[in-house]
Amino acid sequence: MDLIQDYEQQYAVLTAEVTAQIGRLGSSSAGERNKLIADIDRQLEESQELLEQIGLEIRDVPQANRAGYTSRLNCYQAEWKRLQQEFSNAKTTRPTGAAGYDSVDEFDEIGIQEDQKRRLLDNSERLERTGNYLKDSYRVVLETEQIGTQVLQDLSEQRETIHRARGRLRETDAELGRSSRLLNNMLMRALREKIVLISVAVAIFLVLFLSIYFSISSD
Repeated sequence: MDLIQDYEQQYAVLTAEVTAQIGRLGSSSAGERNKLIADIDRQLEESQELLEQIGLEIRDVPQANRAGYTSRLNCYQAEWKRLQQEFSNAKTTRPTGAAGYDSVDEFDEIGIQEDQKRRLLDNSERLERTGNYLKDSYRVVLETEQIGTQVLQDLSEQRETIHRARGRLRETDAELGRSSRLLNNMLMRALREKIVLISVAVAIFLVLFLSIYFSISSD
């Protein structure tokens, strides 16, 4: 997890630098523009490699914490795609220059200060948007992580409830088995007693019958 945080910090630094350099593209000279484009290409490639490393590290994160890291990675990937699109748009935009001025001195006196102000404002706005986007993304990640934790807790409680219910069901089955055996024993005992009573009644009947018979025969 510490390694993931290191990658995330490196990614944040790279994307901030890319955002600033994209803002300078529109007002750079031809030579500076080519250098900026090469630097941005390299930094975008490095940031993409960092995202791939984060994805590999997330595979080793415990399942309970993986959802939060995955959500953060999705936010980073969306931010990377947005930066790449802004870079593509900036490359196709015609840079501002000294055209329209009578001399280089006039451009220096009038254009540079305004251009610097505009670049600073653009860069500030871009950095502010990026910061707000990262804050919103981090808030969503925290909310997602909290929801995932609550879901896992609910599932754990439900699993314990199911285990307890299963245990009570086994105990109930055991009690029913013992009750069934006891009832069968009682029925067998009652049947034996009934047979004994019938046998005694038959024997008494036979004794009375024989007594009566012999009494009549002797008379």
